[in-house]
Amino acid sequence: MNAPADRSASVSGNAITVSGLSKSFGATRALHSVDFSVDFGETHALVGENGAGKSTLIRILGGVHRADSGAISIAGREHSFGSPHEAILAGVVTIPQELRMVPALSIAENIALGNPPTRALFGLLPVIDRRRMREEAQHYLQQLNFSADLDRPVHSLSFAERQLVAIAKALRLKCRIFILDEPTAALEDREIERLFAVIARMKAQGTAIIYISHRLDEIVTLADRCTVLRDGKCVATRVRGRFTTADLIEDMTGKMAEEVAAEPLEPGQPLLEEIDDRTDRMTVRRNEAIGLAGLLGSGSDRIVRRLFGITGERPQIRIAGDSVRRFALPADAIRSDIGFVPGDRSLGLVMNLSVRDNILLPSLTRDNSPLWINRKAGDVVVRELMELLDVRPRRPDLRVGSLSGGNQQKVIIAKWLARRVTTLLLDEPTHGIDIAAKMHVHALIRQFTRDGGGVIVSSSDIPELARICDTVLSVKNRRIVSRIDRREGIDESRLRASLGGTH
Repeated sequence: MNAPADRSASVSGNAITVSGLSKSFGATRALHSVDFSVDFGETHALVGENGAGKSTLIRILGGVHRADSGAISIAGREHSFGSPHEAILAGVVTIPQELRMVPALSIAENIALGNPPTRALFGLLPVIDRRRMREEAQHYLQQLNFSADLDRPVHSLSFAERQLVAIAKALRLKCRIFILDEPTAALEDREIERLFAVIARMKAQGTAIIYISHRLDEIVTLADRCTVLRDGKCVATRVRGRFTTADLIEDMTGKMAEEVAAEPLEPGQPLLEEIDDRTDRMTVRRNEAIGLAGLLGSGSDRIVRRLFGITGERPQIRIAGDSVRRFALPADAIRSDIGFVPGDRSLGLVMNLSVRDNILLPSLTRDNSPLWINRKAGDVVVRELMELLDVRPRRPDLRVGSLSGGNQQKVIIAKWLARRVTTLLLDEPTHGIDIAAKMHVHALIRQFTRDGGGVIVSSSDIPELARICDTVLSVKNRRIVSRIDRREGIDESRLRASLGGTH
């Protein structure tokens, strides 16, 4: 095992250097001779499309994988990590998207977990020193400007608060190099501002931060330097103030950025009308994309789930101006030609099945007899949709769980296009996917509406709603509190103000 790093190192100078790092998984080369470095007191962003190699690189730095070749130096000393514990001993910690904590334990207990302070009972028996444990927890939380009841169980905290507890735990372990993986993905605007203030404070104390995010506007605002990976190679390193989001998109994709032109369409006849007397009642028409903007707990995401019959509310829905149906189950919505893309991709796919089987699953009862499945016709549909949606790699036999997040998202959309639904319900449709996949999904949504479909999008990404929707509704406490149409000009600041946002 590597010896612990010198925790008294200067707050300036080189924190971590990666030279010629390569890693393959079978025939797939994930990293190819990557060079990368970050200094103490610096925020260095790492960006790239899904599958570009970011996850492999941070897993090597965090001790989850071993590199096939290349070298890693921490504060000038070479290391080869065999486990996350060895990386932590060297001062490197990863704060992942899925925080690993013991929900039933208190804040103080989670911060001390794995290495609690002890004292000798009767001069002999070692026991946890709870007074010191609380003092230490208080000390490190104060560094993050977070005041909390230290006895409060972690399960009662918001995601942002749990994130601060995880950072405090790493500070207690004297970690000086932090890898933050999509840290703002589940945060609201105020919580993002608070996290950025924490990052600024940690930088001032000499901490080195590797920041991974698909939100390129954050990268431009936050990063001192930004390294771009593409196809497992480092293609660019840019310096603060000398790059834009368009530059990063071009680096990541090799192509100029092309935004969706969400020109206003003339809405057609209603496809879906909710006839119950509700404060958040919905109607969507042909050639129309409706956005639902709301903070966590507002109920905006619940609307799309309710319309798909998965909340137990059994809404009454008029379909295409004709029959009224009560949606008690998702099967009722599917029979009415409604598709749903959930915020959690694992709920929209059968991860152990192939891409082909996932795409065709909702269509089995529509295009086949109970005794015979037309496999040849199904293969044609799958090939066409994989080409249309640019699902990579073009291997329909591949297990869908092995695809990147962006490609999984495309497969979920593909299965509803194969079913030929008329209405799509989308919950955070671009959450956690890279900018190229995001732009592709936006283009698909607009094309779906141009082809006569109707879309309802629930998203916490206000700029996304402004780009792709014809109308945006602000939802607060399960009430629609404002409505802005594209013809008026969808104003982001007005939307944020209606939700109680700060900017």
